[in-house]
Amino acid sequence: MTDAVPGIATEIRYFTDENFVGRPINGYEAPLCILSVEAAEAVASVQERLSSFGLGLKVFDCYRPQRAVSDFAAWAADPEDVARQADYYPNVPKDELFERGYIAERSGHSRGSAIDLTIVDLSTGEELDMGSSYDLFDTLSHPSDPRPSAEARANRMLLQRLMVEAGFNALEEEWWHFWLADEPYPDTYFDFVVE
Repeated sequence: MTDAVPGIATEIRYFTDENFVGRPINGYEAPLCILSVEAAEAVASVQERLSSFGLGLKVFDCYRPQRAVSDFAAWAADPEDVARQADYYPNVPKDELFERGYIAERSGHSRGSAIDLTIVDLSTGEELDMGSSYDLFDTLSHPSDPRPSAEARANRMLLQRLMVEAGFNALEEEWWHFWLADEPYPDTYFDFVVE
């Protein structure tokens, strides 16, 4: 993906300990963003539009193997493992993560045309304020939540507008999550390892 989108930054969180589980996730053997050709081309168009303003994209997750989704589900079923609750789901009981839709048995990421991302300042690499952190399981992460500052809401709106104009759908619960409207593999959940 970095070959297809010049200048894009990546921080593939599920390859690291910095995620809601607190350890690398099964299926992530390299910190790579893999996308369908169609999705990568659409992301490249957004990156190009932002770059003329000194801004760019930073990616947290792209293709996610089904085994990673299953790893999330197994973790969610363990009530004792709440090491990262304060950082990622402080207001949601762990046993409600499935019920509230934060964890699922299948993910659109496994189809290869979904992406989690934010906007950064190209001169500093700093993320723009989006009003909540990535992967915060809370209504504060909803793009329409009124609590973030006006600047953060404007940043969310900019990201959403550019992604939608490039052919992506936006998720109502997460300001960072988008999937290609005309995805090439709508009924396939891949399970190859990210390496």
